[in-house]
Amino acid sequence: MGVPHPPADQADLYVLGALSATERADFEAHLALCAACAAEVRALMPVADALGSLGSDGPPPAAARGRLMAAVGRDRARTPAAAWLALAAALVVAAGSAIAAVQLRARTTGLEQAVRDAVARAEISERRAADMRRAVDRSASMLAVMLAPDVARVELAGQPAAPSASARAYWSRARGLVIHAANLPPLPAGRTYQLWVLTSQPAPISAGLLKPDDTGAASGVFDTPPDIPTPTAMAVTIEPEGGVPSPTGDKYLVGVAHEVAAGRRVRS
Repeated sequence: MGVPHPPADQADLYVLGALSATERADFEAHLALCAACAAEVRALMPVADALGSLGSDGPPPAAARGRLMAAVGRDRARTPAAAWLALAAALVVAAGSAIAAVQLRARTTGLEQAVRDAVARAEISERRAADMRRAVDRSASMLAVMLAPDVARVELAGQPAAPSASARAYWSRARGLVIHAANLPPLPAGRTYQLWVLTSQPAPISAGLLKPDDTGAASGVFDTPPDIPTPTAMAVTIEPEGGVPSPTGDKYLVGVAHEVAAGRRVRS
């Protein structure tokens, strides 16, 4: 007579830890005598190991996943407990894949954000560097005019449209024209200040446009033609945005050049 076998799902319940203490002791005593049930338990242990990994922070290891799928795919009689084991095993694989996908997505999202932040910082740094280069170049150009051997200085006084305004201009035939203005009234929408150089010729020559800041200060450095006649006066008018070929608006600043000589102040 052979060794009597316990119920068909006893091995499944044993590896799941679902037996009572008495049932477990009896089944383990049976395992010592029954090679078939012992082999059944060994076949189910990879599934139990894989189920144990479901509570971890990551997916099952590749080796455990392989053992799990082999155990699930084995052609064997399906008792209710064995069917539950197969379903649980599939859930382990699915959960592991989902966890891996979430972790990968989180790492990818974090990396993308880090790249965006780095690019934004680089762009800000580049803009600041470009602004600094422009400011340095502008300051160097102004200084070159003001220190030119043939520089002349013209004082411009405020007119009735802006009695508190004032400006000082520096002109060098070789290096151009610089102007610093103060207390200019705010510009209406669509308007700009335009600087004019008056010479012995009938038509004033436009030197450039000025935009005051919130305090009414404005400055600019402009090129003038090398063959320009010696200035006799300078003026600032208010004109349409973009400037005009010849002055049309009210005068806000005027300075008459009584003398233009190197390094000498030209009084209005």
